[in-house]
Amino acid sequence: MDSIFGIVQKVSKILNGIAAVALTFMMMVTVVDVLMRTVGHTLMGPYEIVALTLAVVIGFGIPQVSMDRGNVWMEIVLDRLSKRSKAIMNTATRVLCIILFALIGYNLFGVAGELHASGEVSPTIKLPFYPVAYAVGVVCFIECFVFIFHIVKIWRGQYD
Repeated sequence: MDSIFGIVQKVSKILNGIAAVALTFMMMVTVVDVLMRTVGHTLMGPYEIVALTLAVVIGFGIPQVSMDRGNVWMEIVLDRLSKRSKAIMNTATRVLCIILFALIGYNLFGVAGELHASGEVSPTIKLPFYPVAYAVGVVCFIECFVFIFHIVKIWRGQYD
């Protein structure tokens, strides 16, 4: 079981690295576009590139943020609960998150399939949308494994 969680942690770090590279790329596109505009030229499709890259940045960064517990928690409520009640509450919220991310991932796969079948691309530089939708859908399913990892840690008493 621990080896599976090691794989989930490693995959989350790799995805976070991809998100970091994508964020850097997004900033470079913006800087190049601004610099080119100052000399009277323009970069083709910077808004499309930045928008699709932003989806990668946000989607691929989520598992590592969850793994590091870097998101906002409502500690005011949880601090007043017993250890067992806190574990039950944390488990319940993780189960709801698993359901939510599984639904999001499933729907993203459906949308990606429709985008692929219709051949929909960005208007200016003709970038296809479906690879990003598929990729973020996969990441949503990976996020489900991160929440399962949390639930196991909660009930092992390793989640504080």
